Amino acid sequence: MAPIPVPGRPLLVLASGSPRRLALLQQAGIEPDRLVPAEIDETPFPRESPRKLAQRLAREKAAEAARRLRDEEDWKGAVILAADTVVCVGRRILPKAETVEEAAACIRLLSGRSHRVYTGLCRVDQAGRATAKLAETRVRFKRLSREEIEAYLASGEWRGKAGGYAIQGIAGAFVVTMVGSYTNVVGLPLSEAVGLIGATGYPVTLGWINRG
Repeated sequence: MAPIPVPGRPLLVLASGSPRRLALLQQAGIEPDRLVPAEIDETPFPRESPRKLAQRLAREKAAEAARRLRDEEDWKGAVILAADTVVCVGRRILPKAETVEEAAACIRLLSGRSHRVYTGLCRVDQAGRATAKLAETRVRFKRLSREEIEAYLASGEWRGKAGGYAIQGIAGAFVVTMVGSYTNVVGLPLSEAVGLIGATGYPVTLGWINRG
């Protein structure tokens, strides 16, 4: 896959297949030149903390994307951005719910209490140097009734979501308080992500001009 060169800026690769992360970058006026979803084992290490897990998985995703692009001459020197989001209650890491049983366990645990959302970011620059950041948001859900939980589970919106919910969907109505970045909870903290990209010389404001 040959890139279309744009004078004055490096190529940008998003090491993710998440439509939410792509949409967030596009919201910020940034259009990646290529998506390279990095499939890695996301199983936490024994006693690994949620924040360490988010940071490690972001680094591994960036490294895997870099490895896949290594032999593609046209993509040498591309900037790579990877991210991983972890939802936790205390040190308990919640899964990316794939079954209704997993989703039910997550939502019942989150009901009426606070939790944290961490997103690890890793950027690989044109010289192959990796730089990492971590964003943290604290979220509190209202106490959910049995009817609300059952209706939410029936929606299927939880499938594949960390912690069994997407804040930009139905579960946005569950949030009582939030301290930190909203886009972090969606899956890509934009302030940190745009800062990492812009530090490479990528003209992040170019897409803002005449946008309306």
